[in-house]
Amino acid sequence: MKLIVGLGNPGGEYAATRHNIGFRAIDSLARAYNIDITKNKFKALIGEGRIEDEKVILMKPQTYMNLSGEAVRACMDWKKIERNDIIIIYDDVSLDIGQLRIRKTGSAGGHNGIKNIIAHLGSQEFARIKVGVGEKPQGWDLADYVLGRFNEEEMEKMQSSLKDIEKAIAVMLDKGIDQAMNRYNIKARR
Repeated sequence: MKLIVGLGNPGGEYAATRHNIGFRAIDSLARAYNIDITKNKFKALIGEGRIEDEKVILMKPQTYMNLSGEAVRACMDWKKIERNDIIIIYDDVSLDIGQLRIRKTGSAGGHNGIKNIIAHLGSQEFARIKVGVGEKPQGWDLADYVLGRFNEEEMEKMQSSLKDIEKAIAVMLDKGIDQAMNRYNIKARR
């Protein structure tokens, strides 16, 4: 069983923000694979189903971004899921809008949600899909930027990126993370 976690903040005021692209990716996967993600368990909204013949749990932690590790750890412990069976999807300001970067492991890179997951797992050895939301404009506060919304042109790129995430997850589950990295760690969309 794989645990696929999209990071974001609960509540309507955050729904369309850059920081919530992980939630949007989970919603996209849920629609594509007909998985109901309305069950409230482990301080998260979850749903169980299948992607590419693999049993999966889709998760949207409801702890707010900076405490995401609480939900991930609770689910791991209850379901006996190993770190190498986890995929985290989250926003990254160091990547261009819509660019994906798949990694087997790595540091938090300043992302507080990932920092908290690393702290709760005691390791940074878990797969992740970073989704580019663009670099913050000079003079902007980082929190204001990531809690801001995409403009229309950016949203078009993000919609395409969400489809790529669906495909990348399918490849990761069917052929492995190396294949997914080779296919989806691409240059930014122009």
